[in-house]
Amino acid sequence: MQIIDGKKISAEIRAELKAKVSKLKEKGTEPGLAAILVGDDPASHVYVASKIKACEALGIKSFHHKLPSSTKEEEVLELICVLNNDSRVNGILLQLPLPLGINPDRCLEEISPEKDVDGLTPISMGRLFSLKRFEEIEKNKLFVPCTPLGVIFLLKKYNIPIEGKNAVVLGRSNLVGKPLAMLFLSNNATVTMAHSQTRDVPEICRKADILVAAIGQPQFVKKEFVKEGAAVIDVGINREDSGLSGDVDFDSVKEVAGFITPVPGGVGPMTITMLMHNTVLASIKY
Repeated sequence: MQIIDGKKISAEIRAELKAKVSKLKEKGTEPGLAAILVGDDPASHVYVASKIKACEALGIKSFHHKLPSSTKEEEVLELICVLNNDSRVNGILLQLPLPLGINPDRCLEEISPEKDVDGLTPISMGRLFSLKRFEEIEKNKLFVPCTPLGVIFLLKKYNIPIEGKNAVVLGRSNLVGKPLAMLFLSNNATVTMAHSQTRDVPEICRKADILVAAIGQPQFVKKEFVKEGAAVIDVGINREDSGLSGDVDFDSVKEVAGFITPVPGGVGPMTITMLMHNTVLASIKY
């Protein structure tokens, strides 16, 4: 069994990105990322702070917009419009969740596709679903949702084969499950998606060469879910009294898995790194 070290891979990618940013600056271009944070969600504040810190470390200009919970939807839309037209801003990040009364879909739709570094607008999603091969995604410099892209990067960095393999994705969210399924398809895997209404989840999981847990239930995936030698990717981050835990029962699953990501230190570090990757991509592309 080999532990997939997301911190290590993330650091390697960030070093490459820092060099790219330096070269862009030499040519007179400074990548810029604008973050919009509405309300007082503690996890969102921690996440955005990490993104700002990552920008500073890589030399990316950071524009932070913190709005109170009382902010109206039209005010958020107005700010997005301003950022769409700001030439200093290459990427716009709208931190979710938003307070009640603000429609996230409407706000995401307002973000210019050229600045959608989270890859969550309908246009970005449509492009992901329309391209058949991963090589096309890379060639077109498509903005792909950060966590799913991080999963693919980890698998490739560890030389874990995807083509021709059975990939099972637990979870069907727009943020992780659906785009990750498309990325697996573009890498020629055979994909099964399972969710809360799926029957006999353990049996489906046991057929997976690559099993991704993004279901939001602490330690849901047990040893008996996993085929001997499978790669198990844990996307879950659950805050419990004992600390952070994933959607995989790490201690039992590691006995049968060929590869496994820990929580923390697995997929988590890759998410922000992929946001930086997409921001640099936006700066190069536009």
